[in-house]
Amino acid sequence: MAQPQPQRSDWRQTWREAITDPRELLGLLDLDHLAAGLPAADAGFPLRVPRGFAARMRRGDARDPLLLQVLPQLAEQATRPGYATDAVGDGAARAARGVLHKYAGRALLIASGSCAVHCRYCFRRHFPYAEDTAAAGHWQQAVVYVRDHADVHELILSGGDPLSLATSKLAELSAALADIPHLHRLRIHTRLPVVLPERVDGELLAWIGALPWPVAVVLHVNHAAELDTAVADACTRLRDAGALLLNQSVLLRGVNDDVETLAALSERLFACGVLPYYLHQLDRVHGAAHFEVDDPRAEALIEALRACLPGYLLPRLVREEPGKPSKTPLRSVEMPESIR
Repeated sequence: MAQPQPQRSDWRQTWREAITDPRELLGLLDLDHLAAGLPAADAGFPLRVPRGFAARMRRGDARDPLLLQVLPQLAEQATRPGYATDAVGDGAARAARGVLHKYAGRALLIASGSCAVHCRYCFRRHFPYAEDTAAAGHWQQAVVYVRDHADVHELILSGGDPLSLATSKLAELSAALADIPHLHRLRIHTRLPVVLPERVDGELLAWIGALPWPVAVVLHVNHAAELDTAVADACTRLRDAGALLLNQSVLLRGVNDDVETLAALSERLFACGVLPYYLHQLDRVHGAAHFEVDDPRAEALIEALRACLPGYLLPRLVREEPGKPSKTPLRSVEMPESIR
């Protein structure tokens, strides 16, 4: 007799059960002694991490690369020249409520202000989500903007995380866009399939599979340890629904700034059916300076990766600069002995 298949847990319940107290997270990891070094206040950017993501962290390891991405640090309170609340010029690119139009041919919707995980280097950690999300008013301003701009051929859903919205809300948007003839592609930037793979449920997959445009899902993974079997399974289901899977990483000091870690990430991504796309230099947002890797080292790391990976597994090293017509590629340099 066939055994009944286990029910996948409801992603909304898993979301609600996220860890929001840094001391609880440290206690779960046998790192209670680090609590004395926590900032006294969260500066409006509290900790949030799903329990499944925390379970991938190494117990007793204060330098665990997943922990470092989410744990508040005293270093966030330091003021550094060149760092700003709007590091990438989002404010100047605002075209309508929740719509950013920076680059030719594509527009970006700030679909939601919510994320399942709060990454400490987030370039939108200071973004005014309460007053500027595209989903407000049933997407009306965003849809009108796309309809009125025939040069917009690709729509990018970002945030926050667009998959924090109910699938019915996403379907409301896609239905409103479906008859726009100049819209050719949809791109979804999301971290949820990585930190909360339960989000990739049957309803979401049915929505993706029924969309009238080719769909690219751009994940955000910085370290191979983020990609456990549940995430790999979510990636398989997304691909089976017809999505092209790409990945964007951020180069982070102490997390992934060595050749072996970056190579392992590319290899693991490919094993999960995901192609490396961009490796971003840090966006210089207030509170994230302690993660920065200088350009010469970043460029040397890419050259070292070029020597050990096939070209299709080599992400493009870029920086986003306000006012530029595209991401800015960083030049390649000869590998110094310290990188080899």
